[in-house]
Amino acid sequence: MHIAEGFLPLTHCVVWGLASAPFVVHGARSVITQAKENPESKLLLAAAGAFTFMMSAIKLPSVTGSSSHPTGTGAGAILFKPPVMAFMGTVVLVFQALLLAHGGLTTLGANVFSMAIAGPWAGYAVWVALRGARAPMEVSVFFAMATANLVTYVVTSLQLALAYPDPDLLGAFGKFATVFALTQVPLAIMEGIVGVLLFRFLAKVVPPELARRGIIAAPVKDAAHA
Repeated sequence: MHIAEGFLPLTHCVVWGLASAPFVVHGARSVITQAKENPESKLLLAAAGAFTFMMSAIKLPSVTGSSSHPTGTGAGAILFKPPVMAFMGTVVLVFQALLLAHGGLTTLGANVFSMAIAGPWAGYAVWVALRGARAPMEVSVFFAMATANLVTYVVTSLQLALAYPDPDLLGAFGKFATVFALTQVPLAIMEGIVGVLLFRFLAKVVPPELARRGIIAAPVKDAAHA
């Protein structure tokens, strides 16, 4: 879930906001750099943002009145690296808080840290590790996107446990994580599968863009001109 308005103490909101701010500023600069250096990537940037918005807007009931949903941030992290997703994820979360009542403005910093920072970085680390081990693209995408999803919810569980350490921090974390796991683990698997389908589609429609980013091998005709 996005942590809703009023669920975190004011001090926690401030701390998470301060922790997220440098990543968001750096991400905004990364987006500008991407757009300037590679104007042709603007459509792909927009598509990555739209995919994150669409996926994270899917809201499924969980237990005890909470909700779970995919995040979609792993795809953007693979395509453009995690700093870009810190900014794009923030934009998505602002629109969702204002238009869909998913999350809140006071809890924006906490939600940004979990979904737009921790998740993308974890997913990207898995992507790099698997590609370094010569795993197929589909396998790497699946585990990267599933990891980005799960880490988001692990961090969210920790954030809630820090705010409500009952009976203690570890016990509270275990309770929150268990509640989310019932729906989030299946959602992470689903998101990994959707990610594989997405990248297979992109490999067919924009192979030069994916090849330039090292996601797929360069097309034969491009390699001949290299």
